[in-house]
Parts: sequence; C-alpha cells; structure tokens
Amino acid sequence: MLGIDLSGKRALVAGIADDAGFGFAIARALAEAGATVCAGTWPPAFGIFTKLLSSRRIDESLILSGGGKLEFERIYALDAEYDTLEDAPTELRESRRYKAHDDFSVQGVVDQMVLDFGPKPIDIVVHSLANGPEVKNPLLETSRKGYLAALSASSYSFVSLVQRFEPVMRSEGAFLTLSYMASQRTVPGYGGGMSSAKAALESDARTLAYEVGRRSGQRVNCISAGAWASRAASAIGFIGDMIEYSRHNAPLPEPIHAREVGSAAAFLCSPLASGVTGSVLYVDKGLHSMGLAVDSNPGR
Repeated sequence: MLGIDLSGKRALVAGIADDAGFGFAIARALAEAGATVCAGTWPPAFGIFTKLLSSRRIDESLILSGGGKLEFERIYALDAEYDTLEDAPTELRESRRYKAHDDFSVQGVVDQMVLDFGPKPIDIVVHSLANGPEVKNPLLETSRKGYLAALSASSYSFVSLVQRFEPVMRSEGAFLTLSYMASQRTVPGYGGGMSSAKAALESDARTLAYEVGRRSGQRVNCISAGAWASRAASAIGFIGDMIEYSRHNAPLPEPIHAREVGSAAAFLCSPLASGVTGSVLYVDKGLHSMGLAVDSNPGR
C-alpha cells in the first residue's frame, strides 16, 4: 500500500499560535505521517500557545487519527521579520513580550536547532506566516510603510527561512509556503498590499526552487489554500462571506477544511512528491478554476 511516510524526518512549522490555523493542521498531518515536529511561534503569542498546551485546553485537537497525540519536540519563539537579533530594534527586544526570549530571529532559531539536534537538524520547513498591518485598507489607501510591512512579514520572511535553513537541511529536504488566490485574482477587501505580497511569495517560491534545487537538491513548493476561518484570517473582517462565496461557486460546493491543507502539505513534503518543485498546488475545492461566478449573490 502506497502511503506517506515521514518517519525519521524533523519538521519546523513556522506560524503556529493555536489549534485553529493551517500551521497547526500541517503540523498534525506531518506527525501522523511519522515526522517529529517543532513549532515556531510569534513571541507575543508564545505564552498563550504554551499555556493552551499545558492547560490541556486543546488536547482534543492534538489527538492523531491513527492514535497517539501530537507532541511538539520544541517550541521556538520566532519573529521572521528579523533575520538576526541585531536587526530587531532595541525597544522591541526589551519589551515585555520579547525580553523573555534570547534570540527570536530566523538565524537565532537556526542556531538553536543546531545546538539542540546537531549540525544538520532539519528535513522540512513550513512557512505559515502572513501579516499586513493595513489589510483592511484598499490598495489606494495603503501607505508605503504598510505595504512594505506586508511584503516583509508575508513574503521576504520565506526567503529568509530558505536562505538560512538550507545550509543546515539534510539531503532531499523540502520547503513549503502558503499562499492565497488573491495573488492571481482580484479579491476586493483583501488590501494593505497583501495581494501583492502573495504574488511575490509565489514568484519567490519558483525562483528559490531553482536556486536551492541546483545548489543542494532541496525542493520548494507552495499551497494556495481556500478561505478558512482561522483566528488570523477572521481579522480581515469578511472571511465568512468568502467562505460562502466559495461554497456556492466552487466545483466542489463545500467549504475546505484545514485538515485537507494539512494532507496536501504532508504529500508535498514527502518522498512521494520527489519530482515536484516550484509548484503552486491549489487546495480550494477548485474555485481557482472558475471564470464565471455561478451565484455571485449567495444570500438571495
């Protein structure tokens, strides 16, 4: 029987802060396939996430389908907007939510993983990170600062992860990032430069696939996921409408579930996908393939 086997592999999933998002679903799927999983958590959310785990409030979400329980091998404080600790402003490093963590930069997490597990500690790196401080603003009303912040947090952060983890990744490793259809289509309301950031992310993934493929044989892929009501996505304000629109207009007229993104991620990070790199895999019930809305007013 052909199955996904990630036994002996170690993954870092960057961007987990609760049990509701794609990052958590991907971590769970990787664990079900046999990988050990570390989490990278934004420092302001680190205490909240670790408390959720220690208080056993999300125990049900941690149960794996084949039995057993998802246990994170390590949880690292990670702010991927900073390549090195020196890049972070002093006032940020000394703020209440950051000062408890020694080095929360991308390079800091790389260095700590090498200390924890040895010189080649990683097989899989998943980038489940995005932030646009002005995401509710139309592009015409987005400031330069807000636009560049969206690109830094949502796009260049992936470049930084690949750049700094590739030298310590074992052979036949895999990088994966998460995008959204707004990279290719206009989604009114998804503003603040976030559609541009997702377009840049997909372009960067293709270029990185070439560069690291030729240099070290690692693979780089992207999942473009459909609308999902994670806590982060709910901040946009119209996620419910997006889900309903997809349900009425996609070839498979039903909402996606985070576990479907998790399963696709496990495949792309596994030896079964050894010939797949530089690709964008849509996990959106086929909505991306539609050129005409079946029902543009689903509430009527």
